[in-house]
Amino acid sequence: MAELDRVLEQGTPVGMLSSVYYLPYFPESYRFHFNAHNLVVYGKKDTDTYFVSDPIMEQVTEIDSKSLAQARFAQGFPAPKGKMYYPVNVPKTVSLKKGIVDGIKQTCHYMLKIPLPMFGVKGIRFLAKRLAKYPEKVGGRKAALYLGNVIRMQEEIGTGGAGFRFIYAAFLREAAQVLEKPELKTLAGELTKIGDSWRNFAFEAGRVCKARSANGTSYQQLADLLMGIANEEEIFFKKLAQVKL
Repeated sequence: MAELDRVLEQGTPVGMLSSVYYLPYFPESYRFHFNAHNLVVYGKKDTDTYFVSDPIMEQVTEIDSKSLAQARFAQGFPAPKGKMYYPVNVPKTVSLKKGIVDGIKQTCHYMLKIPLPMFGVKGIRFLAKRLAKYPEKVGGRKAALYLGNVIRMQEEIGTGGAGFRFIYAAFLREAAQVLEKPELKTLAGELTKIGDSWRNFAFEAGRVCKARSANGTSYQQLADLLMGIANEEEIFFKKLAQVKL
């Protein structure tokens, strides 16, 4: 916390890892034990209040020092351990083209080539296989809780799902102009459709969660939807990886 104060005194905003559970400005339904949430602290008022810009919130907000310390040093896996990141220097000129190209290549690698089964396209398939077995493995009540957590992580506070596909599609449309690669704009349209598939999955999963599925959608059918999305994403990112940048 002393190191955070030192950097803030220099006028530098600080990004950091935190636990969602200890952030008092979050609605109660958002607060659960997830230790990999990123936020930015950009200033301090008096001795006990920090100014926060959080990607989940529509407006900037504040947090007391005790709650921030609890969030930064929460126990559990993965423990955030107070990790911070911030710019140490800002170059006079920045190549947007290089950053865009490097970012696209990195995203394709993450989605297609990480060897572990819980990441990228493999991760979607991994989840689909597990989700199909929720009712028989943990029972109906826990299955609904697990599924609700999937929806929450996907659509409200997490790192995957429809919204992120729409954002990345918007990025590709802008990248098409900067790099003068019209094929990226075409791919952006394809990714938007995949985002629609994610949103449809979330809608059907919500109905199953609340036992309101009029068409009798089952966990296996939800798993099939996810498998379809995984196939769509694999095709998409292979196309994106083949674009000559």
